[in-house]
Amino acid sequence: MKTTEIAIIGAGPAGLSCAVEAAKAGAKVTLLDENLKPGGQLFKQIHKFFGSREHQAGTRGFRIGEQLLKETEELGVEVLLNAAVYGIYENKTLAYVKDGKDHALRAERIVIAAGASENALSFPGCTLPGVMGAGAAQTMINVHRVLPGKKILMVGSGNVGLIVSYQLMQAGAEVKALIEAAPQIGGYGVHAAKIRRAGVPIYVSTTIKEALGTEAVEGVVIHSLDEKWQPIPGTERTLDVDTICLAVGLSPLTELAWMAGCEFTFIPPLGGHVPIHDENMETTLPGIYVAGDITGVEEASSAMEEGRLAGVASAESLGYYDEDTAKRLKDEIWQRLNSLRTGPFGEGRFKAKIKQLQARRQLA
Repeated sequence: MKTTEIAIIGAGPAGLSCAVEAAKAGAKVTLLDENLKPGGQLFKQIHKFFGSREHQAGTRGFRIGEQLLKETEELGVEVLLNAAVYGIYENKTLAYVKDGKDHALRAERIVIAAGASENALSFPGCTLPGVMGAGAAQTMINVHRVLPGKKILMVGSGNVGLIVSYQLMQAGAEVKALIEAAPQIGGYGVHAAKIRRAGVPIYVSTTIKEALGTEAVEGVVIHSLDEKWQPIPGTERTLDVDTICLAVGLSPLTELAWMAGCEFTFIPPLGGHVPIHDENMETTLPGIYVAGDITGVEEASSAMEEGRLAGVASAESLGYYDEDTAKRLKDEIWQRLNSLRTGPFGEGRFKAKIKQLQARRQLA
């Protein structure tokens, strides 16, 4: 059986950042990911990051991913790709499938950085070919260079919906409209302004009535909602589209944490049920940590900081950092995390994260 000191599940922003911090301390790190390429969401993000210089503002996501991958290579991190972890068992043993064969890996510490999955939306015709998640469309255009459709309806006005709409236009598609069931836009105004300037109408208090077509999407009927979120008769309109992209939120991928026996709490702003963890990102199971969207859906910058925190803390627990050095590093990371959770968009996440930490303290 293979052994390692720190096993990290998921080679996205959180997992890569965790691997860099832990390996930098001197720990033996093994990073596993079910995909053929590491990097997770970063390599789909061709837009520039917002925020401050310390959060790499002005740098495109895929460039950040390239830098993290370079660091893992230089630090000697073992990266296992096409390795789908399907279980966490006694003695911190991971079971995974790679190249069609079962394998086991025993670790002294485990960090689960599995990310999140896209939410679906139910409506007549939602199973037709041409209905897809906005993240899937982003993968097609930015990673595989394939246009998912020529005439797009985007559903959801969070940052994902707004950013992917603009990137679809850059790739050559026509975004017919963006609709939002809530009475106001959910993402940053700067992103909304960009697609409006490009001629894309944004309809709030609006949702899908049905998708049209037999073998694939051939059109869509939308209608307005009243203040009680009920359809308003007579407001139906038909749009000529061949693709419907759904940007209606994400849910943490928590299956492995459930299976391992971690305790959970329910916090809707973070995406639902999330594993309880402490200030070191350690769960209720000693030696098992979490980082990134599995702890609650945020942005890539927050995921990377949580990954760094888990990397420092897990390395400290193995004796690679003394208490004073670890405290200094963790305090710096928490300062950056808290700064990301300020302002009108971050305040809700900050309160939700405090609630998550309080749940851990109540169990102590």
